[in-house]
Amino acid sequence: MLIATSARGHVVKRPSKPVIGTMLANLRRGNEHMVLERQDEDRDGDWYVQVLLRDNNTYQLEYREGVATEHHQWNNIGHMFTPPACEASD
Repeated sequence: MLIATSARGHVVKRPSKPVIGTMLANLRRGNEHMVLERQDEDRDGDWYVQVLLRDNNTYQLEYREGVATEHHQWNNIGHMFTPPACEASD
């Protein structure tokens, strides 16, 4: 089961993509992080993604894929995305 939890303790079980997007859009001071975790009774380990809105208005992303050796963190995720190409206007 997928579970989303905000810093304020708001929990949504089986969140849809729009709900996850809204929770991310609502990150701000006092509600600066959210965790999206998969709970699977048949598998050992932890699977989650955590997003933190930092004081300098950048995002820190952390995820874990089951075991400690598959635990990753980025302090600047902006470089992971290519901005859309802009067409020159006349």
